[in-house]
Amino acid sequence: MVLQAQTLASHNQILGQRIRHPPSTNFNDEFETPAAKRLKRLDSTDSSLSRNISDEDEDASTSPRPRPFPREIPDSEAESEEGDELPTRVAYKTELESALPPVKTDKGAIAEYEATRAAESTDPSDLHSRLGQRKWVQGKSSIYVDAFNLALETVLEDESHLFDEAELAVFEQWRSLSYEAQYLYVRLFLRKTAAWHRINRLGYYSDIADLPGAVKELLTPRPLPVSTADVQVNPGELDCWESTTLEGPFTFADGSDGQITTLEEASTLLKLDELKTIAKDAKVQGKNKHDLLLALRRTSQKQGGLGWVSIKRSDTEESVKSEGILLEQNENRDVANIDGAGVNRDSHFVRKILANTGSCIRLSSATLKLFERVHLVFYRSTEWTEKSLTTIILARISRRNFPEYIVSRSTNIFTSRGALLEFEASIRTQFRIDSILEFNGTVTKDGLQKVKDIFEDVYPRWRVLADEEQQKEDRVYESGEGAYLRRFSPAWVYTRIVHKATAVLGRFKEHKREHQILTELLNQRLFHTARRGAWYQRKALLEEHYMWDLEPNRGRSDDWQKKHWKRVALQTCEEGLEDNECHLIYHYDLQKRIMKLEKALKVVKREQHDFGHVRLVKPVERSVEGIKIERDPARGRTGGRRGSDQNLSRRGGKTIWVDEREGGGECNVESMCLSWYREQGWKGYHSEGGIVRTLFGYLFYEVLFTYIPNVFQTRYQTCPLDLHTDAFYPSRASEINRRLVEIANGDAENLLKEVYDRESEKQTCVVGIDWAFEIDDLLEIVQCFRGEALATMCKVMVQEYQQRGGGIPDLFLWRPDSKEIMFSEVKSENDRLSDTQRLWIHVLTGAGIKVELCNAIAREVRVEG
Repeated sequence: MVLQAQTLASHNQILGQRIRHPPSTNFNDEFETPAAKRLKRLDSTDSSLSRNISDEDEDASTSPRPRPFPREIPDSEAESEEGDELPTRVAYKTELESALPPVKTDKGAIAEYEATRAAESTDPSDLHSRLGQRKWVQGKSSIYVDAFNLALETVLEDESHLFDEAELAVFEQWRSLSYEAQYLYVRLFLRKTAAWHRINRLGYYSDIADLPGAVKELLTPRPLPVSTADVQVNPGELDCWESTTLEGPFTFADGSDGQITTLEEASTLLKLDELKTIAKDAKVQGKNKHDLLLALRRTSQKQGGLGWVSIKRSDTEESVKSEGILLEQNENRDVANIDGAGVNRDSHFVRKILANTGSCIRLSSATLKLFERVHLVFYRSTEWTEKSLTTIILARISRRNFPEYIVSRSTNIFTSRGALLEFEASIRTQFRIDSILEFNGTVTKDGLQKVKDIFEDVYPRWRVLADEEQQKEDRVYESGEGAYLRRFSPAWVYTRIVHKATAVLGRFKEHKREHQILTELLNQRLFHTARRGAWYQRKALLEEHYMWDLEPNRGRSDDWQKKHWKRVALQTCEEGLEDNECHLIYHYDLQKRIMKLEKALKVVKREQHDFGHVRLVKPVERSVEGIKIERDPARGRTGGRRGSDQNLSRRGGKTIWVDEREGGGECNVESMCLSWYREQGWKGYHSEGGIVRTLFGYLFYEVLFTYIPNVFQTRYQTCPLDLHTDAFYPSRASEINRRLVEIANGDAENLLKEVYDRESEKQTCVVGIDWAFEIDDLLEIVQCFRGEALATMCKVMVQEYQQRGGGIPDLFLWRPDSKEIMFSEVKSENDRLSDTQRLWIHVLTGAGIKVELCNAIAREVRVEG
């Protein structure tokens, strides 16, 4: 990581990016792709969809996924730009954020805390005293800076061995910065971290009295000692990636003088109205910012330069300084090309843009990556935001009651600096693969070849690390701690890369190699256990359809060879059903394949498997009529978008109905259907999984807060850090299975009462539990459940809590008199079931729980203005 001038591409590469794992992989028409024939289901904790492939469908096609967005935390000074069409981004949480209680973390909440806790006469200068006394003084201390420094101090206190001499010297230089310089750095750190920022638009005047001084402090070169650490090369890395050691001198930020040289980079600094002005001068047009930039670049590439001309500039000190620098930099070039011959207009537009923007600043690449590494170690996550910084402090100073558990923060998650750097490099490599397969539309054959090449480079290292991790599991780890620690091993990331590569091998028709890799993935039981069901499915498919023609027949005829491999496929499916780590959601497909193979092999009836006890029952279709209200789209809306509201409703938006049975007021479609069910004698809630999550929190309270090293790192958690990962289940397999047996044996009522009596008065913050649900209703519900059905539902939740928390049917219904439980999924016109909803319907019906699909039909439509 050499501290030197970087190009835009190298500076921006992966900086501040969320490492997202979208659910599908697209391939182009260079490979023959049969139509999908079976539902795809959620497969793992990173939200990738399983390759749930039917017998004839080797590789199901999937829809394109949106591209990722750089991490951006807009400040109050940021202005929306008309015409910028940006898709809505889903908010992601770190594991630490997910474990903390729900607290307000917006700017209003932060300002309220800082204002109400500020001391007028005392000014605590120590970080921990401010946190303890909850005192912040505007212009002298900030929750953002304190949270940033808390992360840094915590990491250096326990894990300073992960940084070399030069990096530790950077931290010392950081401590020597003034408060205002630190505040500016942190706020830029939380914005578009790899982007340039216009100094005259930064704002922060309430916290930074001397903005030019703070900027100058960040731009000042600082010396560094020579690092004695070895330069590290990691598998799968780009040859041009920067060194893993720092070289001085360094700065905390870069200035724009001489750094911004391309139109693409300069144009990102402009607001839409400014861009329109420049576009007008250049005589180009466009509907929005994107179109205008394309037109400018097209013009820049086609026409020769006009030379430097007088440009109107703002009167700020920064602009005057910038003007002098620009004129000096381009003086010789302009004189030499006074007639404009051979000069590309790109440089002309860059100068014109910079004349408008004034001086700019961006965070230095090397120090930025260093602080990102600190946050990776602190949050145990590659995804963190402004809320990650503030939530832990706001939770700490909130008046909440938390469960009792043993806090444990291990200092050996990364055993060495080399292990941390390799993990960081593996994340970059994984991002490259996701960029090829997930983020950039249709994948070309060259793209697939790149993924395959990366896999070949990573594969030997993956095997070595997998063997080392197995030795640790056998000799070192105790109390299940290895399951969570393994998520921070490069082997965890490499396993996902190897998993992705199996799909690529399939596309290249290298089925024998794909079968070999799947076998190796199944032979290890330490990484990505949530994917085991998908691996069994794919392995069995290859054995049934392809392996007979790829392996030596050893004197067997083709028919006997095919039968042999069908028997192998049958054995693979049986192993999958017997595997405790193969999640329930895969059992139904494995059972279907077993029945098909037994029929093809003509297995005698008495020796065939009988899955009648888990055969899925189709949900009952029911129609409920009501009065629907539609708003007149012509009112309250101007311009050429009339009728858009109505179209939105028809595409599945929220609809409004009349609650005829309970007061006649307006309600949503779920409430209207719930009223109908109540009229039929059912009791119920429109909870969309709230009841299920609450029951899970009650019944697994003791299991959730069982001591496991490293999963409770603060005293303010509502759940262990690994609950939202697939490490939760294997770490507590014995405790979980014991609890499931107790539930199946009918002890759920006693377990629920015990937790309620102990925790209800304190309203303890526990994941999933909603204390608003009446205890009498909850007791009636568990009495209506068959023990086995309730245990099955809980097992699905406990295997992958994060993925299974959604998709539960809208209405939860029960009848105390007949001891019946029923779920109902409500659908209005043109609504369709999602993948996660179908999955839950399969799980519930497979457990013997009744499920209905309730179709809301408009008996009458009232149009209101």
